[in-house]
Amino acid sequence: MTVMQAPTYRRAEYHGFDAGGSEFVYLVSAGAIFEIDTHVRMVLDRLDGQELTHAALVRELVAEGSTAQEADGLVRELRQARLIHLGHAMPVAEAPQAPPADFPLQALVLNVTNQCNLACTYCYEFGADKIATPAGKPKYMTLETAMASVDLLIAEAIGRKSVHITFFGGETLMNFKLLRDVVAYANEATNAAGKDITYSLTTNATLLTPEIVTFLSDNRIGVTVSMDGPPELQDKHRVFKNGKGSYAVIEPRLRTLIAHHKTRAITARVTLTEGVTDVVRIFRHLKDDLGFHEVGFAPVTTGETRAYSLDGNGMDSVLAQFNSLADEWLEYALRGESHGFTNVSETISELISGVNKSHPCGAGLGLMGVSPSGDLSPCHRFTDADTHSMGHVSSGIDRVKQGDFLAKGHVQAKYDCQSCWARPLCAGGCHHEAFVRYGDTGHANLHYCDWIRQWTDTCLRIYGVLSVRNPGFLERFAERKGLS
Repeated sequence: MTVMQAPTYRRAEYHGFDAGGSEFVYLVSAGAIFEIDTHVRMVLDRLDGQELTHAALVRELVAEGSTAQEADGLVRELRQARLIHLGHAMPVAEAPQAPPADFPLQALVLNVTNQCNLACTYCYEFGADKIATPAGKPKYMTLETAMASVDLLIAEAIGRKSVHITFFGGETLMNFKLLRDVVAYANEATNAAGKDITYSLTTNATLLTPEIVTFLSDNRIGVTVSMDGPPELQDKHRVFKNGKGSYAVIEPRLRTLIAHHKTRAITARVTLTEGVTDVVRIFRHLKDDLGFHEVGFAPVTTGETRAYSLDGNGMDSVLAQFNSLADEWLEYALRGESHGFTNVSETISELISGVNKSHPCGAGLGLMGVSPSGDLSPCHRFTDADTHSMGHVSSGIDRVKQGDFLAKGHVQAKYDCQSCWARPLCAGGCHHEAFVRYGDTGHANLHYCDWIRQWTDTCLRIYGVLSVRNPGFLERFAERKGLS
């Protein structure tokens, strides 16, 4: 006679942290955060390195002072929350599902020109990190191509109530006439299709005029300015083709933009490179002196041979300053105020949403880039690279190439990610950076894994403190970000 063994439980994969005097766990399989008490901690400790039956866990809890009914209920609650699960069920629901092949498009990045009036030394579009620049392709997008892009977006946004267009370059405003015409066409086309549309653009601010600022404000176009800080830092890499710095040109234009564009927040995006790593000073200047609503930072770590790339020491310094600004962000939040450090705000938004990413971003999925010629690519960083083309706006998305790209980029296809607790938020990192550094869009960006984990832990602790000491801020934050 065969004796059936009682099923056993094991604990799920999680990352534990303390915040605000309480203990929390970040559940990897769900991208969820739980505050836990001593009884939950005891169960998780008992399952450290071993499996126990339901009855055994109940006995352990009863021995610690719980009633049998309380203990049984807690074990069932932990299983329902997926903090523990049956030993044989471990692989189930650990990985996010791949999006369906007909996942609706939500956004396009229109590279309205691949030309720029600056010669930034670290630019991936014109520098060493450019994947390809095929000869014979147009330098400026035509209205015909732009209109076809809008039509494609509407056709592929099945079930979406709202779509988005980001205008990009080169320097976007070098083709401002097209931008103006596209907005007029897209407004009419989306209205006819029963959809809403929003816009944003990225610019170096050198070509801003009062007339352009008025247009941007009137049409509620969000503006991100690529800028690296006060004069000596801005002018280190962000120079005109004659080598002259750009700060003196853009500073008065920025003040006009920030003073008169009132319908959308104006943000700054800082590229951190060798010699441009004074994060706190840059933040103070852009936020306090110039008046940007938010400031975000992107370290360049693409290639070890690039003179401008940050090495491990540079990134350690950056992370230390990120943590300093993160402490400020928390102090502001505890007072119910907004701080303006984008890198914290974005991660907190993802934690509130409980994201569990199958892919690092929407590239090739809900978002695609369009080159001046109309070629489709996973995102703006791959535009004009024939080896990464995913179709054309006139003929549609190449589903085979799209499928190959997404299959390669899925977090489950990245071996090194499977043992990382931060994968629900990271999913391996930027496709373009992976290709530049490793020659493979589906390769995990192993060179900054430790930094990602440290930064994620910082933001988890901020979330935990707020959930204990000012949960109302998280609720209001979610409402402002459209997360609730």
